[in-house]
Amino acid sequence: MTLSVRNADLDDLDHLAPLLDAYRQFYGQPSDPARARDFLAERLARGESLVLLAERDGEAAGFTQLYPLFSSVRLVRTWLLNDLFVVPSARRGGVARALLQAAAEQARARGAASVSLSTALDNAPAQALYESLGWVRDTRFCEYGLTLRASPDPDLP
Repeated sequence: MTLSVRNADLDDLDHLAPLLDAYRQFYGQPSDPARARDFLAERLARGESLVLLAERDGEAAGFTQLYPLFSSVRLVRTWLLNDLFVVPSARRGGVARALLQAAAEQARARGAASVSLSTALDNAPAQALYESLGWVRDTRFCEYGLTLRASPDPDLP
């Protein structure tokens, strides 16, 4: 089995949109493939995010999406790893690990001082993977959010 991770572009929308739609469903959102495709198309066309596509034997197996940020306190560029999804049939096969490693490499190559992410408190498998790759749980800061418009799921931003 061959696993590869590469930067995605607009030509990959047919592979990416179903992954984003499945990711959203995983978090309790209704399926909306057209909206998922439009969202990704806009991010990619505007250069607002970096999307990495994992393929196993030529088939889409997962993706991650990162957004550039800046830290005023540290005076550096940082990246937010906002989305990470692996299709169920490819889980426990190294896809998430490969995506996380590629994300760190890409962020480093773009001058980032760090990459951050959030995950559910009860997502122990993901936490174990992150920690095995050197990610460190923040114990100094609490994360807060302010909803500015209604979301279909009150537990999601």
